[in-house]
Amino acid sequence: MLNAELKRIIIDCDPGQDDAVNILLALAAPKELDILGITTVAGNVPLDKTQRNARIICELGGRVHLPVFAGCAAPMKRPLVTAEYVHGREGIDGADVYDPEMPLQSKHAVDFIIDTLMAAEDDSITLVPTAPLTNVGTALEKEPKIASKIREIVMMGGAFREGGNVTPSAEFNVYVDPHAAKIVFECGRPLVVLPLDVTLQVLTTPPRVAAIGTLGTKVARNVQGMLDYSSHYDVEKYGVEGGPLHDPCTVAYLLEPELFRGKRVNVAVETESELTMGETVVDFWDVTDREPNAMWIHDGDADGFFRLLTDRLATFRD
Repeated sequence: MLNAELKRIIIDCDPGQDDAVNILLALAAPKELDILGITTVAGNVPLDKTQRNARIICELGGRVHLPVFAGCAAPMKRPLVTAEYVHGREGIDGADVYDPEMPLQSKHAVDFIIDTLMAAEDDSITLVPTAPLTNVGTALEKEPKIASKIREIVMMGGAFREGGNVTPSAEFNVYVDPHAAKIVFECGRPLVVLPLDVTLQVLTTPPRVAAIGTLGTKVARNVQGMLDYSSHYDVEKYGVEGGPLHDPCTVAYLLEPELFRGKRVNVAVETESELTMGETVVDFWDVTDREPNAMWIHDGDADGFFRLLTDRLATFRD
């Protein structure tokens, strides 16, 4: 019988160095998180690489029996935009990249999400999307009855005070598939959003990355390599001392929510204007009559986050 405290989760991702670190953080929390499966989508790099990368990271973390599913290869209505300019040609550049032995599941990720939720009790499974929301949005559109099964959606995406990172007003995950994001934000289930507002506070400074490297394990070496690689772009772009570590904020929130502060707000997604496509319009000061639909996280304890991450990564052994 499962521990009553275990959160049953599905991680939906597009690895990406930060997705890779997020998966490892989740793998290092077996007493808190029951990972039902990992679903992948096109985003940071195309689908053939995101599904491969997820399997590489599962092998790195010693979880070769965790099912990994490939999902949507393109957004619901728009051409795919990728981010090799940040993550490198393979998506997890800085880590060892190879053809993993663990198999890719034959079922489509959207069908896995639907089947898993439909077989579950109401309010029982947490979705953790750290990628364009194509898989989740498509699943909700294909089978609306799954919504009642979702305990909450804890996602990385969006921006308000920090502006956008791919356009002046849009964050990458929402911009790539704004139509899917709109479905998710309007699905009526509890939603926790870790946007750029907070992830740009969680910086991979040289001392923090070095502390991970000193763990000396294969996991630590690969994480250090990925963070060293991915930080170069952000350090140059933002003029800060380290790159933001976006996606692991989601699992960190599940493990230690006290590290974060947020506010219940209404969030709408722009899907019409090319000028502001994918903007998350956040009613932070209640200037409309729209009901709140999300917990918008706007502040985080960066030192506490890296203490959590480093401590959990230390649990992996060669």
